[in-house]
Amino acid sequence: MKIILNIIIKEFLQLKRDPKLFGIIFIAPVMQLILLGYAANLDVNNIRTAVYDQDRSVSSRSFIEKFKSSGYFSIESYVQDYKSAADLINKGDVLWVLVIPRDFEKKLERKQTVKVQAIFDGSDGNKTSIAFGYLNGIVSGYSQNILIEGMNKAGVQIPQPGSVSSELRVWYNPELKTRNFMVPGIAGLLLTVITTVLMAMGIVKEREAGTLEQLIVTPIKPFQLILGKIIPFVILGFADVLIVMGVMVFWFGIGIRGSFVFLIFASFIYVLSSLGLGLFISTVSKTQQQAMMVAMFGILMPMNFLSGFTFPIENMPQWIQPVTYLIPLRYYITILRGVILKGDGLLQLLPETLTLLAIGVVILTASSLRFRQRLE
Repeated sequence: MKIILNIIIKEFLQLKRDPKLFGIIFIAPVMQLILLGYAANLDVNNIRTAVYDQDRSVSSRSFIEKFKSSGYFSIESYVQDYKSAADLINKGDVLWVLVIPRDFEKKLERKQTVKVQAIFDGSDGNKTSIAFGYLNGIVSGYSQNILIEGMNKAGVQIPQPGSVSSELRVWYNPELKTRNFMVPGIAGLLLTVITTVLMAMGIVKEREAGTLEQLIVTPIKPFQLILGKIIPFVILGFADVLIVMGVMVFWFGIGIRGSFVFLIFASFIYVLSSLGLGLFISTVSKTQQQAMMVAMFGILMPMNFLSGFTFPIENMPQWIQPVTYLIPLRYYITILRGVILKGDGLLQLLPETLTLLAIGVVILTASSLRFRQRLE
């Protein structure tokens, strides 16, 4: 035990002598979480709009005002022809153009159906779909108001039949902010990057400096060296978890609804996987640059894309979905979002916790055995 403790002390002394590494471990995650927390936002609240009003009537202006007052659309410009409208869309100055026909008011007065045109830039399908939904809601509401006003002016009394209405209740994220959903996932991704990359590069750095070979020729046993290397990064990983969670709660105002103790326990289980992956990378890399490349393109990018953080797993092709069951970050993000947003505990997240534990034990054991073979 004393030997392991001495190795742990040596690792922390190396950290103390390297101020840049200290910044990477404790400052970089905070800055990245803040930047990504604001950047990873799928809310659509300011839809840039151009208007081609061919009618220029009181009714057309009233119709345009509905879009202005909705809070979703921002009227950037009024155009005089289709060419100007196309130029604005091609330059990316607006997302869509509302075209109001020349006989808009006359047809409404004649109680005829008026067709307005909406020309969208479909490059960003997600934003366009959301904007199209807002558009349909405004048009439907405007049409209903015209119908009711027309009946009132005509003195028509229509008996009210039975109807069905929906009463909206949004749980866990009442304001429907994508940031509340994304930030816990970002926290899991940052923990992966820090622990995996630092573990891999820390060992490879010692191999390049020749200090690892000096440790090998000492009476230190392989399991003592492995534990002495892993435990400091476990401690640093927990420190990062606490820092990131603090930023999430006090900076973004996202409270932890569930048990914080269970969240720490789940983070410890996940760190086993990420450190195991870092240990494995160190056994297949000869230089720090090679370790970084293997970590980024061989481990972190696939985990990012296949964990459900960037893209919903249910939207992936059927043949690739089974691969996601091998990604530990998938289960950790599910646990993070469940505990933070829904207040879930061990009972609700038991399958994910047990699977994450099994994957962590397998990865860490396999990596430790390979590392031991390299030592011998």
